[in-house]
Formats: sequence, C-alpha cells, structure tokens
Amino acid sequence: MNYYNEIKEQLINNEVYKRVKDYSKNRSDLNTYYNVGKLLNEAGKHYGEGIIKEYSIKLTKDLNKSYGVRNLYNMRLFYVKLSNFPKLHTLCAKLTWSHIRELLNFDDIKIYYYLKLSYEQNLSVRKLKEKIKNKEFERLNNVTKEKLILQEEDKIIDFIKNPILIKNSYNYEKITEKVLKQLILEDLDNFLTELGEGFTYIKNEYKIKLGDRYNYIDLLLFNYKYNYFVVVELKITGLKKEHIGQIKLYMNYIDKNIKSINQDSTIGIIICKKGSEFVMEYASDDRIFDTMYTLNY
Repeated sequence: MNYYNEIKEQLINNEVYKRVKDYSKNRSDLNTYYNVGKLLNEAGKHYGEGIIKEYSIKLTKDLNKSYGVRNLYNMRLFYVKLSNFPKLHTLCAKLTWSHIRELLNFDDIKIYYYLKLSYEQNLSVRKLKEKIKNKEFERLNNVTKEKLILQEEDKIIDFIKNPILIKNSYNYEKITEKVLKQLILEDLDNFLTELGEGFTYIKNEYKIKLGDRYNYIDLLLFNYKYNYFVVVELKITGLKKEHIGQIKLYMNYIDKNIKSINQDSTIGIIICKKGSEFVMEYASDDRIFDTMYTLNY
C-alpha cells in the first residue's frame, strides 16, 4: 500500500470539499484528519517514526501548503485517542479541530471532560485555554472523575471545584468576609461556573427573620438543573462545627418559607479557608457541602 499517496489524496479531497461545501467543512476536516492519522499510524509501523518527517516535507512541497511534523503527529494522535476511547467520537464531531488540538496530549478522561465542557458551555478556544490553565479538571474530586469514565448520573456536588478560584482584582492583602463577597460579586459569572452547572444568582445578604432577629444569608442562589435553592456561606477561617448549625438553620428557613412544593430541598455550600473532614463526617446532613477558596491574582 502506498501510504503517502493515500494521505495526499485525503488532504487534497478535503481542501476541494471545503471550498464546495463550506457549511460542513469542520466535519470534513475531522474525518480527513482521522483517516490521515490512521494511515500515518500504519505507515509508522512499517517504516518507523521518521516517516512522519519525510511525509511532512513531501506534502508541503507537493500541495504547496504547510503540513508540519507537529500537525501530522496530532492527526495520528487524534486517531489513536478515538480508537482507544470511542466515547470521544460524538463530542469531537460537535467541536472544531482547534478545540481538539488543545487537548490531544491529555489523558482520555481529561479530554472527555474538556470536550464536554466546551460543547455544553459553547466555549471559544480562548476560554477553553483559560479553563485548562486554571486546572479545572484537577480540582474535581476522584469520585466525579470515575463518574465521567462510567458516564453515571451526576449530583450537584460533583462539579463544585475544590478549591474554588476567586479573582483578587485589587490585590487585597487583608481579606474579610465582606471583601471576599465583593470579589465574588465583581466576577459573578466566573464564580457560578466554578460551582458547576445550572447555578443562577438571586441575592447577596438575603434578609430572613428568625424569631425577633434578622439574619443575612451571604449568597442565595438557585440551581435550575437540579431544581433547588442553594444557600452559600463564606468563611475566611477554617471550617468549624458552628458553621454547620448556622447554614442548616438558613436552609430550613428557605425550605419552610421560600421553596415551592415542586422544588427539591435546599442545599448549603460553605466556602472556607480550610476544610475539615472531621467536621463534615459528623455533620449528619448530606445536603451540606464544603469547599475551600483560593485567591487568584
């Protein structure tokens, strides 16, 4: 089999197809790069790794267009990844080669996470790069990663990052709860994304009356994906047992006075400087979650 001629023909046909059928050129690119990757993989088995460099020089000369070594390596890697992890096929088809190229050197499940995120949130390549730079995948817990592999049904806790990155826009040295809240509100879209999918903002310093005293919930949110209110409390200290009692009180208030009958029970998220497995172990309420924050300068 003449691998070079096959690869050359695939690339030529792709260029012709894209000119005629511009509306579907992304699908043509991906199909072509997959097929070329397969041929490169087979050629490499017969002629060794050096064949990619040789083909790169010949293709660039024959087609009068740059086909660099790295680009050909990416095509081969694209084929290998999809062959080893078929679940990637559907997501890849919905995104561009530019998105996929950013992820090819990652492990399969990490690629799957970022492809899924890019599709669901309609991320540009620039936004995707930001997510990768902020190590979103690394800040997921191991249970969530396992669910991604098995494609099991997820819960709200699964995609809450730990730690949550909060942008310190003004380089504050002293952080109070008021300052922390201000930083969150100034970058609210990012904060809601850090919590996961489906979070919407209702109000900060949400006023409730308990007995003859007024109390204020730091942040009241609603999650439309899971259909419940979310009480968020901010703590600049480590997690303490009294924080559990406080947020549970607020959650019960929302359930009794705000929640409608068709909505699920309110959940609570405590965002603190340092977590405590001991406190959470004995919290005895699976509606309460904790995560840490870190300031991003």
